[in-house]
Amino acid sequence: MQVSKWIRIFLAIIGSILFLDGLVLICLNKINVGTVIPLILGAFFCLYSLFYYHLERFFFYHYRLHTLWRFGWLCFWIWLIGLGYFFSFIKENKDTSNNIPPVKAIIVLGSGVENGQPSTILAKRLDTAAPLALKQQQAQIVLTGGLDFSEKESEALVMSRYLEQKYHIARDQMILEDKSTSTELNLKNSKPLLEQHHITLDQPIAIVTSDFHIPRAIAIAKKQGYTQVYGIAAETPLATRYNAWLREYFAYASGWLLNEY
Repeated sequence: MQVSKWIRIFLAIIGSILFLDGLVLICLNKINVGTVIPLILGAFFCLYSLFYYHLERFFFYHYRLHTLWRFGWLCFWIWLIGLGYFFSFIKENKDTSNNIPPVKAIIVLGSGVENGQPSTILAKRLDTAAPLALKQQQAQIVLTGGLDFSEKESEALVMSRYLEQKYHIARDQMILEDKSTSTELNLKNSKPLLEQHHITLDQPIAIVTSDFHIPRAIAIAKKQGYTQVYGIAAETPLATRYNAWLREYFAYASGWLLNEY
């Protein structure tokens, strides 16, 4: 009896945190898998803690449903373990610009524009790329991203203005790839632009993106023929970190299913 009480309290606390996390971010118009799933899980945990005894009694007297119910929980815990492994995998695949040798190009992958300004995640990527660009001024900076919904300027243009105004990086060091709408297209559309500047895919190229995005971005780049790629991880803001990591979990799985890498 005492154990079930603590289980209910634990589920109520975790459920409330997950539900409020998803609700707040969705209200901020951040609607994606990484925010919807915590909202749904949080609501489920809260309802389960509230009706714990009723549900357990119902499934106890319905054997087939009880078996299905337990199997569902088993699948959930297996998924949770897999998610934990993926988060650990992300942490192990981070690098910084201090460990990067001289490169021919620095590709910064886009991550959204909000009211004509880089999103918080995108600003982190640009802030991470800027010191390397200033240190290696011989390297071309490829800024990737097309036109976001409801925006009037391409993501690449917004990125270039940010780097020019905040870090005084010269325009002639930047290349704008302003047509893409996905990681796969970011890297694909960058190829002819690199070629125009006599940079081949077998030369050292740095890819700057968020920590959670590094493994998938590098895998896609290698499949497309980039042979000397160095992933530079930008830290994800704490407020959206685990939502972004959760979203990437599903993107990584779908990318594998769709043969993106």
